[in-house]
Amino acid sequence: MRSYTIGEVAERSGFSASSLRYYEGIGLVEPTTRTDAGYRLYDDATLARLSFIARAKELGCSLEEITDLVSIWDGDRCGPVQRRFHELVTTKILDTRRRIAELVALAGELQEAAAHLAGPAVDGPCDDGCACLGAPDPPDAAAAPIACTLEPSARRDQLARWDDVLAFSRARHDAEEQRCCAFFSFGLTVDERGVGLEVRAPERAADILAALFGTPA
Repeated sequence: MRSYTIGEVAERSGFSASSLRYYEGIGLVEPTTRTDAGYRLYDDATLARLSFIARAKELGCSLEEITDLVSIWDGDRCGPVQRRFHELVTTKILDTRRRIAELVALAGELQEAAAHLAGPAVDGPCDDGCACLGAPDPPDAAAAPIACTLEPSARRDQLARWDDVLAFSRARHDAEEQRCCAFFSFGLTVDERGVGLEVRAPERAADILAALFGTPA
C-alpha cells in the first residue's frame, strides 16, 4: 500500500497541512504511521476518508456532525453511514427552506424600511417621529405590503407545521387517494374566510363526488 506525506495528502485532498494536523488533534484523521524522523505518513484509506469529510463539509455538516459520521464510517459498512448522512441532509433541507423564508420576510421588511427612509427628513434631531427611529404608520389593509408579520422564531414554528401538513398530504396521496380514486384532485385553501378543501373530478364522476363530499352549496 502506498504511503503519502502530509504535503502530498494536502495536495491531493484539498485540505491544508494545518487542517490535517488539527483533524489529527481531534481524532478525526490519524496518520497511518510515522517515519523514523517523526514525519506523518498516510495511506489511500486516509484519502478516501478525507474525500468523505470534504463532501460532508460541502453539504453544510458541522464538525460535530462530521465526527459522528466518521465514527460510523469506521464500521466499514456503507448502509449505516448512508442512512445517517441522509437524515442529516434531510434536516438541512428543512432548515435551509426556513432560512430562505426568513430572508424573504426580512427582504420585505427592509424594502418597507427603505421606502420610509427615502422620505423627507425631519427638521431637527432624530426623535420618535423620525424615519431613522420610528416605523411608518400602519397602512390601510388594501395597501399593506406583502410581508410576513410573524417574529423569526414564530416563523420557524409555522413553517414546521406547514411541513407536517405537506408531509401528511403527500402520504395520503401516495398511500390512499391515488390508489383508489386517481381521478380526484385536491386543493387546500387557507385565507381570511377560513380553510377550504376543493375536490375536482371528471364530470362523469359527479355522482361519486356528491356521495363522498355532498352537493356543493
